[in-house]
Parts: sequence; structure tokens; C-alpha cells
Amino acid sequence: MRRLLLSYAVSLGAALAASPALAQTAAPPPPASTPPEPTAAITETVVTATRIPTPIERVPGSVTVIDRRTIEERGYQTVAEALQTVPGVALIQAGGPGQQASAFIRGTASRHALVLLDGVPINDASDPNGAFNFGNDVLGLEVDRIEVLRGPASALYGSSAIGGVINIVTRRAPRDRPVEVFGEAAAGSFRTLRLGAGITGTVGEFDYLFSIRSLSTRGSDATASRFTRNTGERDGFWGVSATARVGWTPSDRFRAEALLNWRENQGGIDNVPNDDPNYEFDDRRWTGQIRLEGRPLDVWTTGLRIARTEDRRRYTNLPDSLSRATTDDLFRGRRDSLDWGNQVRLPDMGVFDQSLVSFGVSAEEEEVRQASGSPTFRTTVDATQTTTAAHAAYQVRLFRRLDLTAGFRNDVPEGFNSAATYRLGAVLQIPEVSARVRASYGTGFKAPSLYQRFGRIGTTFQGNPDLRPETSAGWEAGAEFDLAVAGNRDFATLGATYFDNRITGLINFNAAFNSLENVDRARIKGVEIAATLRPARWLTAQLAWTVTDARDARTGDRLARRPEQTIAINASVRPVEGVTIAPELLIYGRSREGAFASYRDNGTSFAVSRDNKAGTVFNLVGTWQVTEPVALFLEGRNLTDSRFEPANGFQIAGRSVLVGARGRF
Repeated sequence: MRRLLLSYAVSLGAALAASPALAQTAAPPPPASTPPEPTAAITETVVTATRIPTPIERVPGSVTVIDRRTIEERGYQTVAEALQTVPGVALIQAGGPGQQASAFIRGTASRHALVLLDGVPINDASDPNGAFNFGNDVLGLEVDRIEVLRGPASALYGSSAIGGVINIVTRRAPRDRPVEVFGEAAAGSFRTLRLGAGITGTVGEFDYLFSIRSLSTRGSDATASRFTRNTGERDGFWGVSATARVGWTPSDRFRAEALLNWRENQGGIDNVPNDDPNYEFDDRRWTGQIRLEGRPLDVWTTGLRIARTEDRRRYTNLPDSLSRATTDDLFRGRRDSLDWGNQVRLPDMGVFDQSLVSFGVSAEEEEVRQASGSPTFRTTVDATQTTTAAHAAYQVRLFRRLDLTAGFRNDVPEGFNSAATYRLGAVLQIPEVSARVRASYGTGFKAPSLYQRFGRIGTTFQGNPDLRPETSAGWEAGAEFDLAVAGNRDFATLGATYFDNRITGLINFNAAFNSLENVDRARIKGVEIAATLRPARWLTAQLAWTVTDARDARTGDRLARRPEQTIAINASVRPVEGVTIAPELLIYGRSREGAFASYRDNGTSFAVSRDNKAGTVFNLVGTWQVTEPVALFLEGRNLTDSRFEPANGFQIAGRSVLVGARGRF
């Protein structure tokens, strides 16, 4: 793989540039100290949905953008907290900070969500299923936005993008300032301390960003308090991360950029039905990329990106009065990737305008080194896997109101047949009634993980190297309307989307439980309803309501940990200049728990699947912009002290309050 990367780099280096598919080159202006009044007329550009910078109203799919202003206004301090309000996303966390948090996008499995950091995949290759732990990443001040694309997207990004893609985008350096310093400090309940600082700017042809953030907390007991033998043991958390970016833009036709991100988390692990005070984890990840962007011709943008991500997770447990168990588990995962992408703008012809063609090739190598479990029941993986792919897409606007897109990708993973995927979409603007109608159809796939192909558990289990990729086919259709009331043209935006997805070849145990097979199927359908109300300049309210029916296609049983309904209600109230109050109400419907995953109050498990109870969480954040660069904030979470259990046996943290300040100079 290293020789392959080198040959690609040499042969394509003259082409320069990483395509806009990888990131936006243009630096957006820094956020205003006093946010502007919201308006439906604001056009937002996203990259994740089409791999080409595209205004969000022209994207033929469901996209949600959580920008920096929203993150600060609502007090989100982790990626998991931010995703809880996204339509179609069910975020289920089994434990406190740093512990497993899974995102089920439109009812698909947690391993069917592909996560990117500035366009680089960061799903842990050493995870047995290739899933991403959303409980690990703290939202530092260097994060500019999170783009969430829902629906099959393998035609854009390859493996894992069956449910959707989540792209965490870091902030860009301001073009007009040589130095900008930013920072934050907050403290509160559970002995929580949150710190962050950074510096960014542009000096001549060079720009830079350096930031560091940390979060520490004594934590709370995530093991449900209803268990009669609950010890009340708190599981603390400490995490630190740093980001560095350096860019060089000698002309408007060329840019070179290097990005490095590192984080390490340590903490205790909750368990059910009996907690273990000595069970701890250490989780490290670093990811880096070098990206070149160039425009050899006015109509052609081309680019090259080389990236690496490494994960190291260790879990340890020493004997104590409650358990004589000893654990020392180590997981190591590595992913090297190369991506060459191009974008060509075609000339306008009659009713055809804004035509764009994109194409490229990529190569990726994954490596896993794992050793976990007891000496007599040891799980091991020692394997590598290489994948190459080619992709192409076309988008065009007809009659200045109909946007059409088509994309195709062919992935060739080492050891099994290629996976060809495609995506078609359309957006029709109907300005006469201030409406937009969207529809799309796409296919997706999830390649077997290295554990699923080559893992061993003593002499009782052997992975299956002949596994096929899990595949899906899904469609969606929806409409969005802008409503004017009493002369207010931006009074409301209402929208609804229906989605339907069928997944085949799901990997599960064989009948003898000594290996894995492609044996399961799933049928998922649902509705996402969204509404934004702007009745006054000082008030904005948002509703996201999702109804999901996710079932095993063979048995008709509901899939585990997919809430039947989720509702998120947010508001931004500005009673006086410089003050913002942001209440948030999260409502979770009942969800299914698998057999032996549901526990009675006495700690014994049920032998059959059970329903997990519904729950409600209320958060409230207040921000006061004291001066142009400085703001004070007060964050209250779970103010009703709900004991809701997103996963049976694991309850959310109790009532907490955090007070702090942030500034930019």
C-alpha cells in the first residue's frame, strides 16, 4: 500500500490540488460577535452532500448543518450532544463521557454511519463492526460546523455510508487578520472543568490554526439507580485534544495545506447490572492529512490528498472486592488513504446551466492489531485489507429551477467482489408558492470489518474471509415550504420527508455460533418532519420530529435501540440586546432492547426482547454578550433530573449546571 501511495503521489503531484470534494478552500468570514437575525433568505453552502460546494436548497437529499453559532448557543460540548437534535438520528449512549455512544441514522445500524474529519474517514478500523464512538469527541472552539447527510451515500464516499455521512469541519483562518486569539473556560457540577484556547490568522500567503481543548469531570454513576445492588460509583473522565493546520496560498490557482488532529481520553467504564470500580479505558487517536488544490484551467479544479488515521484503545480491570476479573485489552487500528479528485465546469447551453462533472480515484489500506479477553478465551486479529475505488458524478440545473444529480462509484476491496453503487436525485424549485420538492434514490454498502473476516476467539470462533459486503437500496421524497404571515415573509419554514431503505446481507452469527454469515435483512421506513418559526425578530423556534419503523425483514421484529419516535424542540429567545436564552426539549419514544440486554431491578436479565421506556430531557442555556469579543454563559442540562435510560440499564447524567466565559480577540 505504501508503494501504491507513493506511485500515486508522484504521478498525480503535478495535477496539484485536493478537489472541493475534500474541503472548502474558501475561508468563510468569522462569525459576528452578535449573531444576525435569522432569515429564510440566507443561502448556506455544504460540501458533504454532493462532494461539490452546493447551496443547501439545491441539494437533492436531507442535510442538516450544525454551525458554530448553534453549538455555542445550545451549549453542546460533545458531538453526541449535538447530534441528538438532528432529524432521523437516534443517538444512544451506554455510559458517561467517553463510553460507547452509537448513532442510528434512519434506523440503520451504528456501523452504517461514516464519520469524516475535514473529509478524512475516522471510523476506528479496530472496532469489531467498524462503528464510530460518538461519546469520545469534545466540540472544541476549532470546530466550525457539523454536516449531516442522511440516506445511502456510498456512491459518494464508499463503505459504511449506508445510513449517512457525518462530516466534522474545522474552522478556517480569517483572511483579513494576522492574529486572532480565541478561548473558553467553564466549570460546574460533578467537578467539571472545560478549557480551550487557540490562535489563528493569515500572514501574507500563509495561514495557520493552532488550538487545544480539555474536559475533565468527576462524572456521575451511569449505571441505573433502580438496580438494588447499585454501588453509586462515579466514572470520571479526562480528555484532551489539539489541532494544527498550516496553509500556503501563493495564488488564486493553488493551495497547499497540512492538518493534524490528536486526542486522548481516559476514564472509568460503567457496567450493568453491577458496576466495577476498577474498569478503565485509555483511547487515543491521531489523524493527519496533506492536501494540494489547484486550478490548471478556469474550468478545471483538480486535487490530491494523502491521509493517515491511527487509533489505540486499551481497557484494563484489576481484581477488587466486587469482582476477581482481570482485563487487559488492546486495540490498534490504522487507515492510510489517498484520494485524487477533479471538478470540471461545462459551458451553459440553452436550458442547461451550472453543469459540473466530478471524477476521481482513491486507494485505502486498513490494518488491525487486536488482543482482548481472558487468556483462555482470547480474541485476536492481525490483518490488513486494501481497497481501491473510482467515482464520477454529474449535476446540472434546467430551466433555472430543476437541479439534477447522478453519481456512480465502484469499490474493489481486497479479497471479495467489487461493490458498485449509484445515487440519483432531483430538486425542483417552485418560487410561485415558495416551495422546494426533493427526491433521491441511492444504493450503499458496508464492507466486512477485519475482525469479521479474520478475527479469532480461542478455538471456538473463526471469522469468515468469504463474507460479502452488506448492501442497501433506499429512496426518499419530501417538500419544504416558506410561509409568509402578516407581512413577515420569513414567518415559517415547514418540511416533511418520507424515507424507505432495504438492507440485505447483514452479517450475523451462523447457526453453530462459530463463525459469521450474510444472513439477515432489514426493512426501514419513516418520516422526518421539520418546522422553523420566526414570529418575531427576537424569537426563533425549531421542531424536528422523526417516526421510524425499523424491522428485521425475516421475522418482522423491531430492531434494537431504534426509538419509534424522537422529538427535538429548540428555541432562541433574545429578550434584550446581547442576551440569548436557548431552551431545548428532547423526547424519546420507546425502543426495543434485545434479549439478555434488558434487566430487572434486581439485576437479572430477561430471556426475551423487551421495550425500553420512553424519556424526556430538558436543557437550558443562557448567553450574555458582555462586549464585542467576550461572552458569559450558563449551561443547564437535564434540569428535571430525568433518569431516562437510552440503553437499558444506563441512565443519563443527573441535573448539572456549568458557568463560563468565551472570547475572541
